[in-house]
Amino acid sequence: MTTTPRRGLALRAYLAASHLIPLVAARVLARRRKRGKEHPTRWQEKLGRGLAPRPDGRLVWINAVGLGEVMSLRGLIARMTAEAPDLHFVVTSTTAASARVFAANLPARTIHQFLPLDAPTYRRRFLDHFQPDLCIWAEQDLWPGFVHDLHRRGIAQAIIAARMNDAAFARHRKAGGLYRDLYAMMALITAQDSTTATHLSTLGAQPQISGSLKPAAPPLCCDQGALQRLQTAIGARFVWAVAPSHAADEAVAIAAHQTLRVQHPDALLIIAPRHPERRAAILANCPAPLKSQDALPGPDDPVWICDTFGDLGLVYRVTQAVLIGGTFDATQGHNPWEAAQLGCAILHGPQVGNFVHDFAMLNATDGAITVTDAAQIAAALTQRDLAGAASAAHDAAQNASLATDALAKDLCALLKARHD
Repeated sequence: MTTTPRRGLALRAYLAASHLIPLVAARVLARRRKRGKEHPTRWQEKLGRGLAPRPDGRLVWINAVGLGEVMSLRGLIARMTAEAPDLHFVVTSTTAASARVFAANLPARTIHQFLPLDAPTYRRRFLDHFQPDLCIWAEQDLWPGFVHDLHRRGIAQAIIAARMNDAAFARHRKAGGLYRDLYAMMALITAQDSTTATHLSTLGAQPQISGSLKPAAPPLCCDQGALQRLQTAIGARFVWAVAPSHAADEAVAIAAHQTLRVQHPDALLIIAPRHPERRAAILANCPAPLKSQDALPGPDDPVWICDTFGDLGLVYRVTQAVLIGGTFDATQGHNPWEAAQLGCAILHGPQVGNFVHDFAMLNATDGAITVTDAAQIAAALTQRDLAGAASAAHDAAQNASLATDALAKDLCALLKARHD
């Protein structure tokens, strides 16, 4: 069954403009391939070509923008599968990094594809091929052309775990008519927090609060051989990390480590940069062996740099504490729940705008330690109950994941309604 969606002026203008995308798509993708921004063999998926075979049976399509959002879907997929074991999933994203890391942590009955550009021809190829029974838009990414076409085909859609701070709300409000039309096409809208829920309501949505998906994700995977080799190299040393790190995080962590080694001369700091291509800049400030060169930390190395993508599961398994990166600059933080799932005590700086509610939950249960400078980091590592903080963080993750159980039931109910 198809339905005619409401199309206000802004949506009509967007749909008209989307016909122009193919005029420039090939050239733009070619330039991005030359810069290493696109997958070398799978880039045509963004044109709706070279798609993976569609699994038989009911198929849920989930879209997320990048690495962190895609990885957070794993817990939801596991819970929906427990509710409806016949389901298959296709997960789409836009970045090459998200595809690489997700492939190493791929849930059962799940395939990954790159999201096609939002042009009519590419949308039609993708939707005709996969014919999803439900579409889920996770966190932030929402493409009007796809939303319109899905609604016209009678395919149920949901926005889940939406996240919208004040700055994002100001941008959305400028296109308020467009978003009112898009939100009206959704069967379910959920928000991570009350701030987002208020913003969505102002834009015409009727959201529920379901919390973040990230606490419900299963622990990150790692190569067991690499883990054993690293554990052997480390031995009984005290190990902590800064991850995924940026320059400001690394500077304060290195200064703290110098203080820490006065009391613990064998202490090891692992730096896991968010962007491994920054390795030369890190080495200039802190000479250290590199994982990308197959080097392990020697007994006299104070620092080891894990400069490879997808290895946070390895790092978190060997560290007693982690300073979450992005919390000392305008990045505004990274996901703390991955470290919490793997038994790390969590430290973070003052700038956590991207995860303000997540860190508030951890701080409220003593599952995270707020630090503002190198001296406070060194003091936390030597004077705080790190094992107790790690246990509290793990418990907070388990409690926060209960909301995803309920969300999975609601989403499966949308599937049932479609097929009844």
